[in-house]
Amino acid sequence: MFLFSKTPKTEQDRELLKFLKNILGFKPGNILLYKTALIHKSKSLKDDKGHRINNERLEYLGDTVLSTIIGDYLFKKYPHQGEGFLTEMRSKIVSRTSLNSLSKKIGLAQLIEYTHGKGVGYISMNGDAFEALIGAIYLDKGYDFTYKVLINRIFVSYMDFNTVETKEWNYKSKIIDWGQRTRHRISYQVADIIEIDRRKQYKIQIYIDSFPQETAIEFSIKAAEQLASEKTYKRLQEHGFIDIEN
Repeated sequence: MFLFSKTPKTEQDRELLKFLKNILGFKPGNILLYKTALIHKSKSLKDDKGHRINNERLEYLGDTVLSTIIGDYLFKKYPHQGEGFLTEMRSKIVSRTSLNSLSKKIGLAQLIEYTHGKGVGYISMNGDAFEALIGAIYLDKGYDFTYKVLINRIFVSYMDFNTVETKEWNYKSKIIDWGQRTRHRISYQVADIIEIDRRKQYKIQIYIDSFPQETAIEFSIKAAEQLASEKTYKRLQEHGFIDIEN
């Protein structure tokens, strides 16, 4: 049993309903799903059996639904593009950086319930909540409705696909290419594995020759390597080691 009232009474409830109506264009059937989607694990509640209540399960579901919808949409939008292009486009859209930004743009980030401070998982908190929101819409309204909301309300208003097409994404390849040209050895190391509620996060340390560079934490090694590569590549650009046009 959730520790929520089904009748919205609080200021947070009113803000959530306003967000769903004004930004996403609908009224929820089950408000509890959307409230749960906004509970970061740092602010977990407990039901009467002691089970933790937060948005991680909805995030898991939303991640799957989001990937499917985007794959479906890109397949139809780009009928003559190959698998490589479609895969890279989807990866750009669902990257943690992209979803964090999208969550802020639509105003979802300011509705998240979390314990203020710095810690593991906070860097992806906004994107995680966005995925949890997609999971909540799917459970409440079904796939077709979720597809329409995501494409017609969010993507149309808040995402420029032309910009996504030209956006740099594979920073791991870029920094490895730079290392080969300049005879520097690029390597990656799993510095730590953090397990929270049976979900693993990987902390990746990137090295240039034997010198440690940036780190990143993500739910997969590949994603953490990409983020660490992006941070390192941009820092090298800032210090003039890599030309901006490269």
